[in-house]
Amino acid sequence: MPELSLPRHSERGIALVMALLVLFVISLLSLTLMLSLNVETKIGAHNVRESAALNTAEAGTGEALARLRSGEIPNNMNPRMVGQIFLTPPGTVPVLGADSVALATGQTMGAWLNYSTASRSSDVLTVQYKTDAARTVIYKYDPTKNPPVQTASGVPIFVVNVTGRSGEDLRRIVTEVMPKPYVTQAKGALVANRGIDFSGNSAVCGYNHRFDTPDGTSGRPGDGTGCQAWETGSGDLAGAWSSGGITNGGSSEQSGVPPTTENQVGFYRGPWEAVGMTEAEFFAWVGTPTNAVPNPANGIYYLDNDGIAQNKSGSYHLDSITGEGLLYVDGDVTINAGFSFRGLIYIEGDLKINGNAWILGGLIVEGRGPVKFANGGATVLYSSDAITQALTKNGGKYVTLSWRER
Repeated sequence: MPELSLPRHSERGIALVMALLVLFVISLLSLTLMLSLNVETKIGAHNVRESAALNTAEAGTGEALARLRSGEIPNNMNPRMVGQIFLTPPGTVPVLGADSVALATGQTMGAWLNYSTASRSSDVLTVQYKTDAARTVIYKYDPTKNPPVQTASGVPIFVVNVTGRSGEDLRRIVTEVMPKPYVTQAKGALVANRGIDFSGNSAVCGYNHRFDTPDGTSGRPGDGTGCQAWETGSGDLAGAWSSGGITNGGSSEQSGVPPTTENQVGFYRGPWEAVGMTEAEFFAWVGTPTNAVPNPANGIYYLDNDGIAQNKSGSYHLDSITGEGLLYVDGDVTINAGFSFRGLIYIEGDLKINGNAWILGGLIVEGRGPVKFANGGATVLYSSDAITQALTKNGGKYVTLSWRER
């Protein structure tokens, strides 16, 4: 049989078609590769911007915590309180309502990270309490409760809302934080490593009181008046706890569970035991001592005249002073009149009270001789919440409870 053959021009046509087909396939593969590379480049750039936006949002949370620690955003227990930080210089922040605090960013001018806005918007860096829907009750954290997040006791929970931007990308995060709680080791409203002499119309009450007990609230005379309306109903302690004896004169009152307990053992080795710390942790926390009596005494204060801890060398008059926090005094203290304090006071030396003084929280005296509640109306009301709130509010440390994106 004779072989079939195509004309030469047909062979050339087929070869040309094959060549064109190969070129098409190569072009298609090249285009696909270029498109793939372009998409991957865009995805990579998007991922980089998203990561940068998240880092920016975290930086915004950091500024919010710094403004909480400084007190510029107040921990005033007002459930309607709102603090907002604007991306604008000082003096140009928008005017907000009565319950709100408006701040300019603390960032260095010209190097601002984009985690807020210059005017009022839903993306302004915002701090407020965690509350119920009506914003009438603040949620708190108390590690001794089950569940720990509730509204009765503990430290308040704050909610930080921040939007971080990088180019066209943004990340919104919500962080719940709280002041670091301090677990105190209280023994009574007044705790002394020496005897206690009560006289005049002084009053100590070891029933546990709410942190919002009004200034000047009197003791508990037993007839349902005075501080009784502000008692929590749990966590009650002795009115006066002493390593020595307790004498009672005049019209002084002691209330608690029991009202007094004397000749006890187990007084604190130092103030660190009273606040649940090691010695090193405590002195790092209170910082460098000062010999100047602060007024107002809002914060964590360590009074000492020579920098030698626990030698009782100082001598201080705490007259007409108000404050909140911790007052640690390495020396003797005399109070003549007008002293009002919320939190914990620890005195290494002797204590003598001659005039009006009012303390909500706890008073601890190591002393050399008897604690003297002399003339005047000194009142000490135990409050675990007042101690906790005062120490955490002024202690300057915040911890994160939760973190999420929105």
